[in-house]
Amino acid sequence: MALTDVVTREYTINLHKRLHGAHFKKRAPTAVKAIKKFATLHMKTTDVRLDPRLNVALWSRGVQGVPHRMRLRISRKRNDEENAKEKLFAYVEPVNVPSTKGLHTVVVDDE
Repeated sequence: MALTDVVTREYTINLHKRLHGAHFKKRAPTAVKAIKKFATLHMKTTDVRLDPRLNVALWSRGVQGVPHRMRLRISRKRNDEENAKEKLFAYVEPVNVPSTKGLHTVVVDDE
């Protein structure tokens, strides 16, 4: 993977199926782990960072009331830190949409 592989995409993630069978008091922490796993799978980098607004959106209804679906913007960015293990990292942030149903993956042009 070249350093020019800086890309931003919007995904709709179904948290409901990823949290099926999770204990009530562990649903929000499990959702955070599921989002990190999703970003690792799609962006091919193990360094995943979550936006604080995403954490607020996940925990807004408490530990048990995680939303069924969320729209996420995942960006693969360059890591400018000196002694970084990887040259790229994934940054995950929430996208406010009226309804998440029927939305597909979209490549976003930031620049």
